[in-house]
Amino acid sequence: MAPMGIRLSPLGMAVFCLLGVGVIYHLYAGVFSNHLSYFRQRKKVDLRDLLAVSVEAAQLGGKEVKRVREEDTLNEKSKGETREGAKELLTMGDLQSHRKMYNLIKNTFPEITVYSEESDSKPDSVSWSRNIPNDMLTLEKGREVSADSITVWIDPLDATQEYTEKLVKYVTTMVCVALEGKPVIGVIHQPFTGFTAWAMVGQGTNMEHRSSYNLNSPKVIVSRSHSGEVKNFLHSAFGNSTTIIPAGGAGYKVLSLLKMHSGQTEPIHEADVYIHITFIKKWDICAGAALLNALGGHMTTLKGENIDFSGTPLNKGGLVASVEVDHKDILAKLPNWDPSKH
Repeated sequence: MAPMGIRLSPLGMAVFCLLGVGVIYHLYAGVFSNHLSYFRQRKKVDLRDLLAVSVEAAQLGGKEVKRVREEDTLNEKSKGETREGAKELLTMGDLQSHRKMYNLIKNTFPEITVYSEESDSKPDSVSWSRNIPNDMLTLEKGREVSADSITVWIDPLDATQEYTEKLVKYVTTMVCVALEGKPVIGVIHQPFTGFTAWAMVGQGTNMEHRSSYNLNSPKVIVSRSHSGEVKNFLHSAFGNSTTIIPAGGAGYKVLSLLKMHSGQTEPIHEADVYIHITFIKKWDICAGAALLNALGGHMTTLKGENIDFSGTPLNKGGLVASVEVDHKDILAKLPNWDPSKH
């Protein structure tokens, strides 16, 4: 009850409260606005910066891969077996590369989702140098995308089996950025030559396709682990004159479709098509898909479906990869095949 002689008006109280809310709003609106602006900024990622970080991560991981191999401190062990019965090996090269690559990307862009072939959680304080390589300076700066639309796939050491056998020409480290499931950035680094292939779809790449390809009697590059099984599949598709190239590493296989630089100590194979007829992980193929897409090429399932590079790591549809040829013509020649049954 109000003091004797004073009667409080409900309307007056309402006006007083509204004035108080208005004062508080004006006092703190700037603070709230700044915090919201900061939060929004943290949720955006500049794709050119992410490309530069991806290249630096692949190269940093590559140094670890090379160092462990040269010091012969692999300490290899088996993680299990593939569906084809081949051992899945883990070495210190895989782990040390993972720690550098994963932590560099997450330390720089903590909001984005990163999937790696390895799951080691040991932290590393490695940080981005903030260097943009000269050949990327012409790319569009300020193309920002929402962090929650990005999925990053990293392969800290592609071709581990070949790595243990000292067949190091097949070895790569890879980073891929997918935007809404579509590969937009791809990096494939060769630790033992120092060469790095990169691409940002729609913006640029340091790679080129070759001047000619042959689909009449194609050279098809396939996995070493099941080259026998794929032989009948390819002869059925392209005839007995088809040249089959068994090779290690999905990154290497994509590079075999492209024009490579002239400084290779051991020239890589030149293939017309890359085909894989069983399950394969997305960290193995996403970077290659981005490189091919940037050059107008294609990487699809055996049925011609686009591969969704978000969600689960496993691509169950096999793959066909090509550039500067009629991709649909290749698909039309393939026999019916269900990768889940092989």
